[in-house]
Amino acid sequence: MSFQEDAARIPVGSEPQERIVAPPVPGRSRPTRTAAVWVAVAVGLVLLVMLIVFFVQNQDEITVRFLGFEGTLALGTTLFIAAVGGGVLVALAGGARILQLRIANHRRNKTVGGPL
Repeated sequence: MSFQEDAARIPVGSEPQERIVAPPVPGRSRPTRTAAVWVAVAVGLVLLVMLIVFFVQNQDEITVRFLGFEGTLALGTTLFIAAVGGGVLVALAGGARILQLRIANHRRNKTVGGPL
C-alpha cells in the first residue's frame, strides 16, 4: 500500500492524536553525562590529594624482603605498591569470573537455539 493510498483512508478533519506527557516536576532535572563526568573528576581529585598526603606522611625508609630480594623503600611507596598489587589480583579474579559467565551464557544460548 502506498503512502497516498494510506493517506486517503484517513477521514477528512481527523486530527492526529497527541501523546499525553506528564509535566516535569519543578526543581528536579535528570542528571546528564557531563554532570557525571564532573562528579567523577571531583572525586578523583579528592582521592589524588589524599594519596599525596599519604605519601608525604609516610616517608620513613623501611627494608623490604621479598622472594630473596632485599631493598629499602619509603613506607608510603611500599604500601601503595601492595595496594595496587591487591587491586590487580582482584581485577584478575573478577575478569576470570566475567569470562566464565560469558562462556556459560554463550553455551546456554547455543544449546537453546539463540538468545531470546
